[in-house]
Amino acid sequence: MVMLDSQQHQCFYSMFFFFLIVLVSSVKGVTVPETVHLDTGGLSRDVFPKGFVFGVATSAYQVEGIASKEGRGPSIWDVFIKKPGIVANNGTGEVSVDQYHRYKEDIDLIAKLNFDQYRFSISWSRIFPNGTGKVNWKGVAYYNRLIDYLLEKGITPYANLYHYDLPLALELKYNGLLNRNVVKDFADYADFCFKTFGDRVKNWMTFNEPRVIAALGYDTGFFAPGRCSKEYGNCTAGNSGTEPYIVAHNLILSHAAAAQRYRQKYQEKQKGSIGILLDLVWYESLTRSKADNYAAQRARDFHIGWFLHPIVYGEYPRTMQTIVGNRLPKFTKEEVNLVKGSIDFVGINQYTTFYVYDPRQQKPKVPGYQKDWNAEFAYAKNGVPVGPREYSSWLYNVPWGLYKSVMYIKEHYKNPTMFLSENGMDDPGNVTFSKGLHDTTRINYYKGYLTQLKKAIDDGANVFGYHAWSLLDNFEWRLGYTSRFGIVYVDFKTLKRTPKMSAYWFKQLLTKKK
Repeated sequence: MVMLDSQQHQCFYSMFFFFLIVLVSSVKGVTVPETVHLDTGGLSRDVFPKGFVFGVATSAYQVEGIASKEGRGPSIWDVFIKKPGIVANNGTGEVSVDQYHRYKEDIDLIAKLNFDQYRFSISWSRIFPNGTGKVNWKGVAYYNRLIDYLLEKGITPYANLYHYDLPLALELKYNGLLNRNVVKDFADYADFCFKTFGDRVKNWMTFNEPRVIAALGYDTGFFAPGRCSKEYGNCTAGNSGTEPYIVAHNLILSHAAAAQRYRQKYQEKQKGSIGILLDLVWYESLTRSKADNYAAQRARDFHIGWFLHPIVYGEYPRTMQTIVGNRLPKFTKEEVNLVKGSIDFVGINQYTTFYVYDPRQQKPKVPGYQKDWNAEFAYAKNGVPVGPREYSSWLYNVPWGLYKSVMYIKEHYKNPTMFLSENGMDDPGNVTFSKGLHDTTRINYYKGYLTQLKKAIDDGANVFGYHAWSLLDNFEWRLGYTSRFGIVYVDFKTLKRTPKMSAYWFKQLLTKKK
């Protein structure tokens, strides 16, 4: 028989009581009561700095639905997912979880759970169906309704302008992100959003995970538009050795051009701020050898440095310049002035940690972005996993990697104003309703990562907020509906929303003292 101490007893009985409630609720068809006391591990609003904010995040294509209605034009993902075998069970974003019609219900949940902010994205092709030119005023009206209701409920809107979803028209017109014309077109789209929504939206982000856009879209072809060298993926066109770098360069210039428009035309009057959202896996050296340490640093440079280094220092990391050579585009003096310092803050999407080692391989015959790292991943050391694996094959629960990620940015990039813009874990899509609601694994994940975030703040990192991914179970790109990241369970057939145990954990953590 296992003996439990008093704290374990309390936690055990709380979870047992919650589980019974879930079983009863699933039978009766009612929502789960929120009367259970949950262990927050000493975390509360009060342990974070004054003014620290908490929010939840989603993206347009993953939650809105109405993908081919109400005037929205197709994006590159609408075409990409129609290829056989691309999305699990042939899932699409046509309906997703229908936030387009259910936004009030979702915002009511955000308010009920005591969050301060909602980070959503605007679908470029819902505003400009052809990427430029004619405006779809039905799309504009939708975002106006969304923003107004957020403010009515006391939730601060955080608007991201691009989350993987380039208008298909621009891909067909000039090869999309491979063409420098996208810089002006994106800046024009951003300008319209600043002008239209900026009287109420004070927090803008240009791109979500530009590294993923460039690497998965143009090095491996795993994401839209599915371009790569044939040696690196199942693609019909592309060049993994050049296109990721061209796309990244155009994304950086597009971000900077939009930031310039905002600062020159709107910021003084609207009194808002603008930033970018960057993903960061922490890369830990597998051994203490020089070779493995260098490999880990190369991985960091090719990952976070690819975008943050130009924005902070006006050039790509020296390691990238040396390895990639003339395949790496160069910034002109005018572009350096445009790019350098083009953020008021940076959002960091941090989920996991990998070990990295030097593979001691010769240069490949066909160059590619990932091959340029000359680094290999490991997920265990001496037989011990880096952390417990969640449902997604890449996602390991490693809280100390968050601490190291934040401190790395603090120490290498002048301690910029930053916030954790995504953090979370997933369950399988076919998890039962009762088990899906009883998500103690997710609570432990959040507890560990928030504890390490607080430690980084205590050690001087300039972090002002945290956004959990995600508010809702939703369309998880190539995983379709086989992965659930939400703190709110969504029945994908009825679209009914039910807060999970983790949602009530956040509600308790975020309750303000009277």
